[in-house]
Amino acid sequence: MFNYISIFDKTNYRIKCHIFTLRFNFKRRFIYLAFGAIAFLLAYSGGAEVDINKEEAENVKGEFVKKIEGIDQNGIFINNVMIALVMFIPIVGIGLGIFSGFSTGLIFSALAETSSYLQNIPPLAILLTPFGIMEIFAYGLAISRSGMLAYNLVKKKPWREYAIHTVIEIGIIVILLIAGSIIEWQMIKQLDGSVTLPDI
Repeated sequence: MFNYISIFDKTNYRIKCHIFTLRFNFKRRFIYLAFGAIAFLLAYSGGAEVDINKEEAENVKGEFVKKIEGIDQNGIFINNVMIALVMFIPIVGIGLGIFSGFSTGLIFSALAETSSYLQNIPPLAILLTPFGIMEIFAYGLAISRSGMLAYNLVKKKPWREYAIHTVIEIGIIVILLIAGSIIEWQMIKQLDGSVTLPDI
């Protein structure tokens, strides 16, 4: 009887320790996610603060308009998910995430230069929409996973330790960007397609 109780206590202890480890890892993952999202937002803010003249703004706006011409919710999703997936590449994904954020901010700066409507709107306000928050979360997740994958590769950790987590996070990002593209497209239709800021 004593042995059974002893085995039960040890098993219960292991279960509690395992649950604690999962919670700790989740908390740590959230911190990495926050760093990824902040990196994207800082890059976006930097791009939005670039002072460009009228001619340069018109050129940037023209390229932007060509890119989104005829776009719908499927196009928005494909554009955003392709960017997010490339962000998973170790190290390269971090650079792409920063470049994407900066480019998006630069587009906002160009549109603000050529549109009186956007001149009085803070750059970050554009991202404080349901689809904007979803995209920031998705990109932050991908950027941070890029750094984590690079660390795992350098440390030569077994791929099984991070492969499942990576696949799960890809699934989360796909779901978020599907929902975000639907919401964004509905908002664009309500605004008659006059405002949209997909990433490049």
